[in-house]
Amino acid sequence: MVIKSNLLYPIPSADQSLVSHTECRYNHRDEMLRFEDCRVLIKGAGDLATGVAWRVWRVGFPVVMTELAQPLALRRCVAFAEAVYAGKTTVEGITARHVQGSSAVLEAWASDVIPILVNGEVSLYNHLRPEVVVDATMAKQNRGTRLEDAPLVIGLGPGYTVGVDVHVVIETNRGHYLGRALWSGSAQADTGTPGIIAGVQRERVVRAPIKGVFTGSRQIGNQVHLGETLGWVEKTPVLAPLSGMLRGLIHDGVRVDQGLKIGDIDPRGEVKYCYTISEKSLAIGGGVIEAILIHLQKTKG
Repeated sequence: MVIKSNLLYPIPSADQSLVSHTECRYNHRDEMLRFEDCRVLIKGAGDLATGVAWRVWRVGFPVVMTELAQPLALRRCVAFAEAVYAGKTTVEGITARHVQGSSAVLEAWASDVIPILVNGEVSLYNHLRPEVVVDATMAKQNRGTRLEDAPLVIGLGPGYTVGVDVHVVIETNRGHYLGRALWSGSAQADTGTPGIIAGVQRERVVRAPIKGVFTGSRQIGNQVHLGETLGWVEKTPVLAPLSGMLRGLIHDGVRVDQGLKIGDIDPRGEVKYCYTISEKSLAIGGGVIEAILIHLQKTKG
């Protein structure tokens, strides 16, 4: 990892044998938790998942992420999903790389890099045996995550119920409870509307006007104006719904459905916000770390 020199224990080298999650316990010799044995699998690599991965990685846990073969992330400058397109990407000093196979995952860890796998490239549960699984797909519904997937299974946002399909839910709705680790019940229901930024809510979201392949004409970090063409879906222009900083834009060549969210405009106009992880993502990441540490404290022995 980037901070490997600051860790109490080194991460496993590529030639070390895979360890079972039962080894992620308490080290009586040093009275310290051995985080390098506590592998964390994060499903999804969009901007919220990236905020979680960034925080979990920084405190010393080996992280592996999965993504779609054609990611739909909008805030691509702060999404490790971009590694699927570019081969690798760096977000605030931490690099992720698209890899194939469990051996490549170990090699990435040994190189201080977060490995990203496309779904179906490797049987992660059988080969890597994660101690923690985090469903960060933000699908607003459970698409296959189970309690049996790992000793600790965490779901982000609505669509999961503690004790039914996950052990812990992290609240993702902006407001008083954002980032809270819930050990019973479910997160707040999906509102269907984006969070308010500088008094703007629905208007800041760019949606596909028709079904087809998207091609962009503007780039993330550009200042755009109301009515300006941001790109096209087939031959239909995609127009900016307001003026501001283009904070997110779906990758060129992605086939989209009509109404799909394909862009995000920040009315605050701060270009640095395009390249730094949001406060929402970091808050959710903090909730995940809290849940992991509580789990380890309860299971040490």
